[in-house]
Amino acid sequence: MTATQGELTLGVDAGATRCRARLRGPRGEALAEAEGPAANAYVDFDAAVSVTRDCVARALAAAGIDSRHIKLGLGVAGVSNASDARRFEAAFPEFASALVVNDVIAACAGAHGGADGGLVIAGTGTAGVARTGGRETIVGGRGFLLGDDGSAARVGADAVRAALRALDGLASESALTREIRRRFGDDPLAMTRWATQAKPGDYGAFAPLVLEAAQAGDATALPIVEAAARALAALVVAVERLGVKRVAMIGGLTAPIRPYLAPDVAARLRAPLFDPTDGAILLAGGVVSAT
Repeated sequence: MTATQGELTLGVDAGATRCRARLRGPRGEALAEAEGPAANAYVDFDAAVSVTRDCVARALAAAGIDSRHIKLGLGVAGVSNASDARRFEAAFPEFASALVVNDVIAACAGAHGGADGGLVIAGTGTAGVARTGGRETIVGGRGFLLGDDGSAARVGADAVRAALRALDGLASESALTREIRRRFGDDPLAMTRWATQAKPGDYGAFAPLVLEAAQAGDATALPIVEAAARALAALVVAVERLGVKRVAMIGGLTAPIRPYLAPDVAARLRAPLFDPTDGAILLAGGVVSAT
């Protein structure tokens, strides 16, 4: 297949959970997609570049197209400043153009079809963003150590910590703490060794277990999930204060956490129009179509 410059746009959502690439044509039609593992520049910049390049290459191969005349838009987790963005862009010199932004910004652009609006991401990590008058303001999104309140990673970390405290006799046991410590062979040293190497996604893998336990009324899980819901509600309010009229929430925690949100906050949330991958396409100057 051949294309003239500017007809095709490839968008990438390089997130803390997975990397997804999508190629769209001049009328916004989807031509190819590819998916890979997490690509978080905050955790490992070089690995994020490698995963993203592989995902992009597979999308292009599926479409039978080379990169020379393609506009590339990338939303990358962990890209927090212009220097990081330029460094990431430099890894894709073969494209007609490349634009790198934080993945939250790309997600927000997708959620509102390129128009102004606000977004809260509730996934492995958390962050909020408001896009008004062509400017973006990010709230939160400061990484696992200093931020990510309300995230799957934080939910999982709080649960593992509670299980270790219960194992040491410092907190009450529950079905959740017993299940978590069972997975480590009831060995506190195994838990602490694991924690020295664990990444946000490793902690986030425990979130479904915590959510299931909370639904059953588990005394350890329920306060953890309720605290996550309060943190996400605070992000929604902070984004609204920046002047946006429409706020959406996306990410793997969106549906399971909704019953725990304050009713007035849940009622104000709007469904996203497009996903973060299409948001990257829109920011790069491409066209998206719902069909």
